[in-house]
Amino acid sequence: MQVVRFCVGIVLTFIVLWSCSHKNVISISGQINNPGNIKVVAFYEGDRKLDSVFLGDQHKFKFERQATQPRLLSVELGKNRYPVILIPGEKIQFVTDLHDPDQYDIVGSELSSKLKEFAPAKRRKEFIQDSLQASFVKAIAGKSDIEIENLRSEYLTSFKEELNYYTKKVVEFADQNRNLAGFYAVSTLDPEIAEQEIIAYAEQIRDQFTENRYVNQFKEEAAKLKKLAVGQPAPEFEAYTPDNKIVKLSDYRGKLTLVDFWASWCVPCRKENPNIVRLYNHYKDKGFTVLGVSFDNNPGSWIRAIEEDKLTWTNISDLKAWSSDLVFTYRIKAIPASVLVDAKGNIVAKNLRGKELEDFLSKVLN
Repeated sequence: MQVVRFCVGIVLTFIVLWSCSHKNVISISGQINNPGNIKVVAFYEGDRKLDSVFLGDQHKFKFERQATQPRLLSVELGKNRYPVILIPGEKIQFVTDLHDPDQYDIVGSELSSKLKEFAPAKRRKEFIQDSLQASFVKAIAGKSDIEIENLRSEYLTSFKEELNYYTKKVVEFADQNRNLAGFYAVSTLDPEIAEQEIIAYAEQIRDQFTENRYVNQFKEEAAKLKKLAVGQPAPEFEAYTPDNKIVKLSDYRGKLTLVDFWASWCVPCRKENPNIVRLYNHYKDKGFTVLGVSFDNNPGSWIRAIEEDKLTWTNISDLKAWSSDLVFTYRIKAIPASVLVDAKGNIVAKNLRGKELEDFLSKVLN
């Protein structure tokens, strides 16, 4: 009798351990038809690669990983990525044919099926983005700089209209799916277009998904975005003029100020300068001014560019180029970049160029 009880105890212990282990594992298996040269299936969490597995017999794969919480991952097959939400204990089956990679089947995960519903909206946005880019490149062939800048403004307007439509669809989807599927949709938004929506959503999920690394990273980025959002005070900074005088942003309270981040070596910046000069001369007596902030590290090149481009407003620099604290303070990833700061020191617009800048000034100052 004691032997029987001992054996039963071992079996029950094994069942309990297996059950607990199974609940702490995320799993997805599947089959990739017509994979061509693709031999590996990779798995990403955001931009971080977690793992990869080889395709086996009949082009099948299986991925397992210890986890105690749902994970939002991307299954990567060559240039194709498929978002999935893996929940511990769920066994998910994924099948696609790379002759038609946009079509795929996923079974065993309700949230991943929700992501599949969202996929057409994301593909539409990406298709229009790529089409506009190709059309723009074709349209500017043989055009002058002024014509190119006008075309760029037209194409940007078209693209922003499409992104605004996409933002609306994302917000609707997230409202209907208050889970990781909704989070994934919001995470695909462009911060330059959907700044307020991203910030509002981050606040909405502030106390949710607190153990999810990807979500926490999103919340951190949204918090940084909020500091520079339209309506927020522009962060204070100071630097030196060519004649070694200290100038602060707060010195410009009382005027609408374009803080223009540029450099003498930046070709797009130099091409935009004539437009800023024209607008400055037109509106400088109506409460508008410019503060040029250079990312140069060569004072000679910087001063020559100021003279050549006739930048008669105040120009400052710390001559540290991309090592400048302003790169981090204002989250500048490329130049030209700019912020418009109102008389009270608050940000009212960002990265306006060409006709967009002209239209904004005309609306506000006329």
